[in-house]
Amino acid sequence: MKTADQSELTKLRSIGNYQFGKSAGNALFPSRIAIVHSRKTGKIRFIYLNGRLLATLRPRDGQLALTLQGARLLLKKRKRLPAYVTIRKDVSDFIKQGRNVFAKHVVHTDANLRPEDEVIIVDEDRNLLAVGRAALSGEEMMAFKSGIGVHVRRGLEEENESCRS
Repeated sequence: MKTADQSELTKLRSIGNYQFGKSAGNALFPSRIAIVHSRKTGKIRFIYLNGRLLATLRPRDGQLALTLQGARLLLKKRKRLPAYVTIRKDVSDFIKQGRNVFAKHVVHTDANLRPEDEVIIVDEDRNLLAVGRAALSGEEMMAFKSGIGVHVRRGLEEENESCRS
């Protein structure tokens, strides 16, 4: 791991702004982040803050895959939720366990979401539940009453389980 230089920091912040909205890159990547490069390609692969993984830079599309820690940072620093899906409280325990979000459980979402976008999943009180990848657009999640809306990558309880191990 090495500390990101200014050009790497600028690149990561630009990607963060593109994916999660204006000034999200600054909120997500403070100047003291550390990065790990791929041994094969030499490109940025993992981004850490204080030894905790914030995000992975996906090689197939050059976008960020957030961890729960990265999502927490964005939720804490931003008033307007970026790339979010709000679900009903009665299913929040299932989502925390890492189960997928079905369209019928979505209460509200970012209207600008597109399939394959990274999303932060919260309950109606704005509590972080999980992070994942959208399977439907924001409009489709609100309109459809069946099917998977978000493929959950990591639920909050999964993180707690790995910390106990």
